[in-house]
Amino acid sequence: MAYDEGHATLMREALQDVDGISEKKMFGGLCFLLCGNMICGVHKDGGMARIGKAAEPAALKIEGVDPLSFTGRPMGGMVDLSEDLLGDDTRRTQIVAMALTYARSLPPK
Repeated sequence: MAYDEGHATLMREALQDVDGISEKKMFGGLCFLLCGNMICGVHKDGGMARIGKAAEPAALKIEGVDPLSFTGRPMGGMVDLSEDLLGDDTRRTQIVAMALTYARSLPPK
């Protein structure tokens, strides 16, 4: 898998106090799940978060957040996170909080 282990460690730390977190290798990187629902992940160029379509406009206002588009077509409710954002505790915490809020609104898998 092509992802930065340091970025994965930052995400693990951001999620360390949350019960029900698991990890899964997918999308060419490492994803973090809450009760089977994807929250966020890291890939070779940064990270991603599943925040839901309702939170997308607010998330896109945060520096280092862009629409996620692995195939050239935006994936609604998912955002791409820059390496700079992953290294910033404040912005990373904001995005992880949005992703946790969305994941908690979904039924467990």
